[in-house]
Amino acid sequence: MWVATVPQQPAGPVPTIFTARPNPKLVCRYLPKPKSFRFGAFGIRLRLNKYKVSAVKKQLPELETQKPDSEKLRVGQEKGEGFDLGWLPAFPHVFIASMSNFLFGYHIGVMNGPIVSIARELGFEGNSILEGLVVSIFIVGAFLGSIGCGFIVDKLGCRRTFQIATIPLILGALISAQAHSLDEVILGRFLVGLGIGVDTVLVPIYISEIAPTKYRGSLGALCQIGTCLGIISSLFLGIPSESDPHWWKTMLYIASIPGFILALGMQFAVDSPRWLCKVGRLNDAKAVIKNVWGASEVEKAIEEFQSVIKNDGSDLDSSWLELLQEPNSRGCIKVVDLGCQHVMASLC
Repeated sequence: MWVATVPQQPAGPVPTIFTARPNPKLVCRYLPKPKSFRFGAFGIRLRLNKYKVSAVKKQLPELETQKPDSEKLRVGQEKGEGFDLGWLPAFPHVFIASMSNFLFGYHIGVMNGPIVSIARELGFEGNSILEGLVVSIFIVGAFLGSIGCGFIVDKLGCRRTFQIATIPLILGALISAQAHSLDEVILGRFLVGLGIGVDTVLVPIYISEIAPTKYRGSLGALCQIGTCLGIISSLFLGIPSESDPHWWKTMLYIASIPGFILALGMQFAVDSPRWLCKVGRLNDAKAVIKNVWGASEVEKAIEEFQSVIKNDGSDLDSSWLELLQEPNSRGCIKVVDLGCQHVMASLC
């Protein structure tokens, strides 16, 4: 009878942890760490965190300066950054003044299309000299108007000068539209030229004195934009004149509408702060600067205006004859030459 025998392995040594006399080292190895050692480890972590905290403190200035996007946008808007709208307070006044340039461009091109119909209806068809005179008399009136512009502005200011200049603009357009003879057309065109001559000198001056320095160039571009839009509008409206022989009257009636807009708009526009300061209306000048430029620019602008006004008149000993002396005479001759070329081109 076979009996299965299981080989007995010798039992290993019993760990000291289960013996009656435990080994302190082994107990520390197998049992949870005492609080004193944990405190020691925490102390080590404390020392490590000490260096981390010092590194974080060095980065605090950078973290404090960083702001959320909404806060940056709000601060940027307050400081004029981001959505820069510093030009907006001056824009309505500049836009109304630019209507003068629109009229200038409109009257430049208003006669190009319907001049044949006008000549046929008023009885000077085929006479190129009279046709050129109807077109170019407008430039002669503008020349005379520009000469007298400075005197009117010095006395009445830009805003009132604009309104006065709209009188010949409106009357000239209405007289031309209702003309039954060549003389009436020439008179209407001449009156329109007087108003345009005043406005073309006045608009750049007004914009430069109203617009803040930072946006003066951008807002000043509205002059040329208005002129170009006026020319385009007149040429576009002249298309029906080929089929309608009386369409030129409608075009000249339309020319009076921007004049009414300009006269009414200038009633609500501000006057030049430089001119207000010059005539002694300091409170009005400060109010305009505060509303258009900002309250921070008031004192600086007033000091600048007063400094310029104080030095104004230092060249009273100068004479108009100095324009005929070198080197000024070269520029005058060139301007006269360009003017003659323009008039001859209109006549041809």
